[in-house]
Order: sequence, then structure tokens, then C-alpha cells
Amino acid sequence: MTKKRLAILGSTGSIGTQTLQVVAEHPDLYEVRVLTAYSQADALIGQALRFEPDAVVIVDDTKYEKVCEALADSPVKVYCGAKALMEVVQMDTVDVVLTATVGFSGLEPTIAAIEAGKQIALANKETLVVAGELITSLAIKHKAAILPVDSEHSAIFQCLVGEDNEPEKILLTASGGPFRQLSEEQLKTVTAAQALRHPTWHMGDKITIDSATMINKGFEVIEAKWLFGIGADRIEVLVHPQSIVHSAVQFQDGTVKAQLGLPDMRLPIQYALSYPKRLKLSGAKLDLFKIADLTFERPDLQHFPCLGLAYEAIKRGGNMPCILNAANEVANLAFRQDKITFPQISEVISYTMRSVGFEASPSLDTYHLTDIESRRIANEKIENL
Repeated sequence: MTKKRLAILGSTGSIGTQTLQVVAEHPDLYEVRVLTAYSQADALIGQALRFEPDAVVIVDDTKYEKVCEALADSPVKVYCGAKALMEVVQMDTVDVVLTATVGFSGLEPTIAAIEAGKQIALANKETLVVAGELITSLAIKHKAAILPVDSEHSAIFQCLVGEDNEPEKILLTASGGPFRQLSEEQLKTVTAAQALRHPTWHMGDKITIDSATMINKGFEVIEAKWLFGIGADRIEVLVHPQSIVHSAVQFQDGTVKAQLGLPDMRLPIQYALSYPKRLKLSGAKLDLFKIADLTFERPDLQHFPCLGLAYEAIKRGGNMPCILNAANEVANLAFRQDKITFPQISEVISYTMRSVGFEASPSLDTYHLTDIESRRIANEKIENL
């Protein structure tokens, strides 16, 4: 059997490292041809020495010499800079590009991979949030399959496999994060350290904060809209603290199909790589006899205003989701740096959405300009809080 040749963008992050665990379990099926990292040079070096890819990219050029020196005795080619990301994904020796970078930076490498006709295993949610219409049209044009890696979208995808029926509704589950039962007064004093202690998932810092504010779920509604071609008014968010039901679909006859499993990101990662086949995976399996309760509740948009802002961005369309994303990236980082309080994250995002010029039919250049302007305004707001 021919091995799938992988490029893993963001290989030193949470999704990237778990992808390499999947690869290590199935060396007969997968081989790594490209690994990239933004600045974690030591981790990238270790991965390169173990998996021996054709090339690595360190985006932070101040770490380039360090990586070059460490890999000097290996055949691995070393590149640096954001432009190199767009070049390596188009290599003839790559079949599948798994995008696990965080934020807006994942957009252009994903576009480059799509234009090269690569299969995309998409873990960078901001790509579809910012430019969903552009990405989906490019994927159709270049016949590039996009398979979701997010646990929720993988669950929806798995529920739809083999179905000729369009779902009446998508039921998108959310853990609710660590603060869903706190009062508004208590939310004013929560710290980044508390927010980073997610009750059920182990993820990177940025996405963990996004989960706490529930803007992550808003992003996932936008993703689902583009991935499955269904209006946001037919995507319902359910708070499900146990994180066992990863999402579900409801059909017009009332049938609901759900995908259940333990909260382990290796499951959706592996399915995106192995589809349509299922492979054995090490680790614990779901034991329904040990699950005492599965509960579901409606999200409180007053308690989680960021989710409401995401729905507003979806409704307006155009470059508004791009504004939402950029403002959130800035506010998320500011909260982690103790520059703003938890409730002020939504305040920064809301202000930025009101302040940046709206474009109903944005181009790629418009997205770039919108991103820059949104970050400037969000930072100015933070300085004035």
C-alpha cells in the first residue's frame, strides 16, 4: 500500500504533536515529508531528527541558524519565513497538508495547498472563519478535498457519511469551558491561569481561552456553515459539559445521529487521515457503563457574549468574521498577558466590529487589510481600557 505523504503545519503545537503520535502508530501508512513551526526550534529539531522529513520550516528567522546547525548532519532541508510555508505545501512529494497553525497565519498556506490540489486536513479554524466563501470556491475549482480535524466537525462529517439526505439541523456541542457556572461578578476576577484549566480537553493556550469565552464555538458555527453548506440558522449550539457527544445531526424525520467518544483529539486527526477507513488507535475506549450522565443545555448568550458576537458576524457576512477573528486574537493574547479582564475580551471585539469598515464582497487583499486594521483598532481599545 502506498504511504500517504504528509506536511504538518504547526507540528510543535497540540494538534501537530498528536498528529505525529498517530503517524508513529501507523508507520506503514504515513510518512512525514514536511514539518513547520513558528518559533519552537528545539521541539522542531527533535521532531525532524525522529521523523526525518524532506524539509522543515521555522517561521521565526531568528531561530533559523539554530535549526540549521542542529540538522547540519541530516539530509533535512531547512527553510525560514512565512513565504516558505506556501512553497513547501506545494511540493510534489506531499499528498496531504494538515494545517494546525493557529490564527490568521494559516490562511495563505492553506490557499497555496488548495491551489496545488492537495488534500487538506483542516485544524486551523480561522481559515474558514475569515475566508470561508473564498476557501470553499477554491477547493471546488482545484478539486482539493477538505476533511475536518476539529472534533465537532469530524463528528458531523462522520454522521453524514453514507447519507443521501440533507440534515434538517446540525447540533454542535460545547463543553461550556471552566466558567459556565460563575456569576458575572466572579467572571471579572478570573485569571488566564484559571481559564487555561479546561475541564475536559487538553489544547493549546489560545484555543483554550477561546473555549472559555465560547467564541471558539461561534467560530465552529461559521466553519460548519462552509464545510457542510448549511445556514447558521440551522446550526444549534448545545452546552454538553461531559464532552462525550462530539456533535450530532438531525434529519427531517426526527432521527438524530450522534458521534460519541472520549475527548481525545487523536480520534478526529486519525479519521481525517485515514478516511474512509477506520484504524486501530491505542488508548482508552468509551465505556458507556461508566458514563453516569449526559446533559445538554442552551448557551447563555448574556453570560457568553462572544458567542453572540460570532452569530452577529455570521449574519452580516462579508469581512465581518475577519474583523471578529482579528479582534479576538488580539484580545485573547491581551487577556493571557494580564492586560485586560475576562469580560473585556468581548468589549474589545464588539468595539472593533463597530469601528472597522464593512466590505460585503471582500477579496483576499481585503481580508489582509481588514486583518491589519482590526488589530490596530483592537490594540488601541486595549490601551484605553
